[in-house]
Amino acid sequence: MTAAIEVRGLRKTYRPAFGGRAIDALAGIDFAVQPGELFGLLGPNGAGKTTTVKILLGLTHATAGEASLLGLPARDPESRRRVGYLPEGHRFPGYLTARQTLSVFGRMSGVDHATLKARIPDLLERVKLGDWMDVKVKKFSKGMTQRLGLAAALVHEPEVLLLDEPTDGVDPVGRREIRDLLRGEAAKGRAVLLNSHLLSEIELTCDRVAVLRKGKVAAMGTVEELTKRDEEKRRDSLKGYRLAAAPLTEELVAEFGALGAQPERVNGHVRVLARDPEHLNSLIDAARQRGALLTEVTPEKSTLEDVFVDLVKAAPDA
Repeated sequence: MTAAIEVRGLRKTYRPAFGGRAIDALAGIDFAVQPGELFGLLGPNGAGKTTTVKILLGLTHATAGEASLLGLPARDPESRRRVGYLPEGHRFPGYLTARQTLSVFGRMSGVDHATLKARIPDLLERVKLGDWMDVKVKKFSKGMTQRLGLAAALVHEPEVLLLDEPTDGVDPVGRREIRDLLRGEAAKGRAVLLNSHLLSEIELTCDRVAVLRKGKVAAMGTVEELTKRDEEKRRDSLKGYRLAAAPLTEELVAEFGALGAQPERVNGHVRVLARDPEHLNSLIDAARQRGALLTEVTPEKSTLEDVFVDLVKAAPDA
């Protein structure tokens, strides 16, 4: 099966016009996104995420390597006909309504008037803007503008979606609705490349992720694979547990400290660190001896944020 998005050995070097040190924005990255896959691209500022997307969109050219969309070279304008793009911080003319905005974007994408007339109301309903389709965009909140941007990216029924911070400024209910929408689009066979700083959203949404660091792919895989790998790295160190006990007195917390558990109160429970199961059981015994009733003992699991922070902090040659 032909990958919907593919980059191989992709490099981009920026050379100052008047001398100075060349900057490698990309130092040879490889990844592929298959049709129907939700793929997250992560990395700190300057890691190469924006450069990668610019190369895919033909906004800049690679120094070396290859990038393709739906089997066509990214430098070929034809490759972008079936791509929907949502840039970060996008703006729409405030004097247009939502319906008019999508009509403009649809016509620029080559969709005929009759098709747009039928498609736009349904699309606005899908992004929860059905009651606002004839309201001027200048009255939209940031979250509503974000939803409209997603609709604009979908108006020509693309096969590939490139989305930059799609849930920025959207409330928690809206973020869930957008996640459900993106899963629905992937189920139709669309490939989705998602670029976001909201790691929790990536973790909840994407099938696979790639973490960029200094222009290279520092790690790639499913969220489960990456977090499991992180947990294995931490296996020889102290393991965190969430304990909920009643009553959770200062004396009990102090005793946990005396037992070397480095306790920390967090939202009505206490986080402790245990060397091994025997150490954990000694903490539980201490709680019972003080008359506390344990209602929860939960081991902490690595999150995508843990993986991300560890990779970003790692030495360049790690």
